[in-house]
Amino acid sequence: MSEWLVVALLGIVEGITEFLPVSSTGHLLIVEQWLPWRESDTFLVVIQAGAALAVVLVFQRRVRELLAGWRTREARNYLARLALAFGITAAGGLALQRLGFKLPDTATPVAVATLVGGVLFILVERWLKGRSASTRVTWSVAAAMGLAQLVAAVFPGTSRSGITILVALAMGLARPLAIEFSFLLGVPTLAAAAGLKLVTSLRHPPAAGMHWPMLLVGTLVAAVTAFATVRWLLRFVQRHTFEGFGWYRIALGAAVLALALL
Repeated sequence: MSEWLVVALLGIVEGITEFLPVSSTGHLLIVEQWLPWRESDTFLVVIQAGAALAVVLVFQRRVRELLAGWRTREARNYLARLALAFGITAAGGLALQRLGFKLPDTATPVAVATLVGGVLFILVERWLKGRSASTRVTWSVAAAMGLAQLVAAVFPGTSRSGITILVALAMGLARPLAIEFSFLLGVPTLAAAAGLKLVTSLRHPPAAGMHWPMLLVGTLVAAVTAFATVRWLLRFVQRHTFEGFGWYRIALGAAVLALALL
């Protein structure tokens, strides 16, 4: 298998799984088991910027409304809540970095987080049946979603989009609005992570060097794939809950756990 094919495959996996609540980390771990070599951490983080770009394109009308109408109370409140959530994530991320936090080297924690997240989705969706939902993102919901992103950073396999949507649903937010806020919050979060990783890599280049054409291809593939995936998900949730994703996560977590124990 050529390295270009590996790059394209990883871009596809990233684009499909970044915004579905199914753990992109878990999928990448499984895919990498059959690849002849692994791409660098820089590559895997930077291509997330492609997924973030896809969200901007899918929600371009909403983004224009918020930016063009920033003088209105509704737009200012929404943007302020996005800023709060991102600020909590950014501050927590920097604190973790200064404390020398390291991600686990084994797949077992990823499998456990994926499994637990699946169970929680099933429980929350069943608990929500028959309950009314709010169409307003409150300060507490925004803060909780910012903290949820930190949990996803500390426990890979949790799924950034998965846990933020789950928290929003549990706090009573309507499903379409929970998805919109989670995805828009992901734009600065993923872009900042990619930018920080790039700056770090430029200051301290890896031994093998940076292969910019492959990085660009992976990012573009992730963007195109994420664009199609997000559009599909927005249609899917109009008639379905996330319970199916919960069962899928349980199966995925069991598969990752089995691979880790082999």
